[in-house]
Amino acid sequence: MATWSEDLIPVERARTLDGLFHQRVRRSPERVAYRWFDRQSNDWRALTWRETAAAVARWRTAMAAEGLEPGDRVAILLRNCPDWVVIDQAALSLGLVTVPLYTDDRADNAAYILQDAAVKLLCIQDANRWRRLAEVIGDDPWPQRVVIVDGREGARQQAAGDPRTVAAADWLPAAGAGRALPAEQRDGDPNALATIVYTSGTTGRPKGVMLSHHNILSNAHGAVTVVDVYQEDVFLSFLPMSHTLERTASLFLPMMTGSEVAYARSVTQLGEDLQVIRPTVIIAVPRVFERVYQRIQGQLEGRSKLAQRLFRLAVDVGWLRFEMSQGRRGWHPKLLLWPLLKRKVAAPVMARLGGRMRAAVSGGAALPFEVGRVFIGLGLPLLQGYGLTETSPVISVNPLQDNRPQSVGRLLRGIRARIGPDEELQVLGPCNMLGYWNNHAATARIMSADGWLRTGDQARIDNGYIYITGRIKDILVLSNGEKVPPGDMEIALGLDPLFEQVMVIGEGHSYLSALAVLNADLWPGLAREYGLAPEDPASLDDPELHKEMLRRMREALADFPGYAKIRRVGLTLEPWTIDNGLQTPTMKIKRHQVLDRYQGTVERMYEGERG
Repeated sequence: MATWSEDLIPVERARTLDGLFHQRVRRSPERVAYRWFDRQSNDWRALTWRETAAAVARWRTAMAAEGLEPGDRVAILLRNCPDWVVIDQAALSLGLVTVPLYTDDRADNAAYILQDAAVKLLCIQDANRWRRLAEVIGDDPWPQRVVIVDGREGARQQAAGDPRTVAAADWLPAAGAGRALPAEQRDGDPNALATIVYTSGTTGRPKGVMLSHHNILSNAHGAVTVVDVYQEDVFLSFLPMSHTLERTASLFLPMMTGSEVAYARSVTQLGEDLQVIRPTVIIAVPRVFERVYQRIQGQLEGRSKLAQRLFRLAVDVGWLRFEMSQGRRGWHPKLLLWPLLKRKVAAPVMARLGGRMRAAVSGGAALPFEVGRVFIGLGLPLLQGYGLTETSPVISVNPLQDNRPQSVGRLLRGIRARIGPDEELQVLGPCNMLGYWNNHAATARIMSADGWLRTGDQARIDNGYIYITGRIKDILVLSNGEKVPPGDMEIALGLDPLFEQVMVIGEGHSYLSALAVLNADLWPGLAREYGLAPEDPASLDDPELHKEMLRRMREALADFPGYAKIRRVGLTLEPWTIDNGLQTPTMKIKRHQVLDRYQGTVERMYEGERG
């Protein structure tokens, strides 16, 4: 039987993010802080808090030698690993401001951020990444110093030909140099700027969200007041650390609670890592759960009718069990079947997730209810939350004891909410950002003079729970004046394994259409089924194929209101990615860019339109 114990560091004692680390090292020096897979030894390794502090000391000494002043910006472009935490903490402990960058972002976006934030020091994964980025930066002055962290891919050779570049192995002092932890905690200002996080906007250049130490500390603490987290918890980190949800919830929150964090090797190896690490907590975006859901559904199609019925029954009975445990319904005779269904269906699925998951949190976008229902029915404690980068980021999350999956949960302690014009959710609390970096006009558009932040999301609040009903910017207004929120429709359509990505369109028109990226693995079989040549682009315009796609879309939207009818469809095999400029690093579709790319297709879908 697992023993769960709390060791929460109060916000008042931490004061700053580096103060939080200082307090944790003093409290739990010999406990494991981080675990990662070392490619050189081909094995998992661990760092205690004391060992992490020793690494922070080396980086802090090297940064101080660069003559950086408090408030100067340090950018981090690394995959998830302990080095990310070490560099972040070293910079914060000197009063520097960290700027996280996405490893899979386009080079021109990263270069823009480095210039906009006037970054003095860039810590980058390897020489190859720096070469690609340097080509775009050219003669621009920022960054002034580049530290290549991984020396195995020609870091020294790269440094030899670039005066601002240095290999970390040559730049850092010898291991053991200096004190691992200062005797006294830094007397930093909790309200000082700690980090600038650039939002990957779906239109225009990204904006730099300014977050203070107190913004993030208060948010992490607020989350712990809704969902208990213990010293014995093990987090598996796989969202990019540049994602504010991952940084707050899988970096600073475990630091506050003394929990261990393990860094997944990659998304493709996530299944293996779940088996090895056996986490008790994961933080993910809905797309992760959707992909697992689609995989389960695909596997079921190849099973017998009996196996399919057994799976559906397990989900149904498991959902009844969940509802009863939440106090929302009474006992039902079907519950007598649960021990059998758990052993035959639910337990094997949960075993693939490590077998001891205590909480799985989904945030960053809406989680399809059917996806949540399946996982909860199988026994996964899946909690939906909600937030924005501008709110550090969590605004609300469902508690384990009263989980309402169709909602995004209850407000964190200290956050207030109201419904403004256009049913917009507005929030006020200690996690609201300081503003946008060098962009007062954008700050004034999203924040009122008295600090209320406009989320851009439409919502209703029922018995203290928030329900997101739409996105103001994404509302489609048809030519008849009807307003259609496409988000939920796109989520429902995306659950069909055949559709890799979907965008519902119709602004200013008399009916809705859809642009859809087909699953490249399933396309050859589908094409042959209709007598089409998979390699011929013209096959995607086949009328009979379009009829079948529209039929599948009708089925997916059968439970939606009358407005949710797709009349035309445009098909492509080209994924909407970061590289081709059609998707943000946080996996949001850039609607305007997609419309521009497929302008000809859209025009054909609305040829001869009437009304």
